[in-house]
Amino acid sequence: MNPDEREIIRCALRGDDEAFESVIRSMGRKIYAIAYGILQDASEAEDVAQETFLKAYRQRWLLRDPEKFPAWLFAVARNRSLDMLRRRRLRPLPLSIDDAGHQKEGASLFPDDPQDHEGCLGRLEKMHLALAALPERHRTALTLRYLENLDAASIEQVMGISNGVLRGLLGRALATLRKSLHSTTP
Repeated sequence: MNPDEREIIRCALRGDDEAFESVIRSMGRKIYAIAYGILQDASEAEDVAQETFLKAYRQRWLLRDPEKFPAWLFAVARNRSLDMLRRRRLRPLPLSIDDAGHQKEGASLFPDDPQDHEGCLGRLEKMHLALAALPERHRTALTLRYLENLDAASIEQVMGISNGVLRGLLGRALATLRKSLHSTTP
């Protein structure tokens, strides 16, 4: 964390609303990515992000060390996401997702040739099922790396893990995904 970020967080923890808004802008996408990685639902991930920042705002005076604030915030988002996940049955992922991880409305995933629609849908469903079957930490690491395009250092900070652990998670997650997709391929 650079000195400017540390100072903004310090001000936010002391009650500066403008600084807290700056924290939300700078960390909002990462919080959303953590929630989406666990829940695989854009609407629920947005709810978790809002609840996470609301809790942080209400409890900001309890944290004294700005260095620990990001890790605490990520833990709140992760725990809230896991709570939400426990309360609902797993549902299929939305079939059409934009670059921000939101479900597209009215967007077609199908090629122009109607004969290819079934094959395209089948491959997409297999991918979603394979992702949903991954352990939460693997899914979160993949989401942050490949959907959010975060670098390794950022993912390590978000997830509170070392570089070696991250490399292991990503390697195992990709291997499991490949194996799952190859075993279901006709």
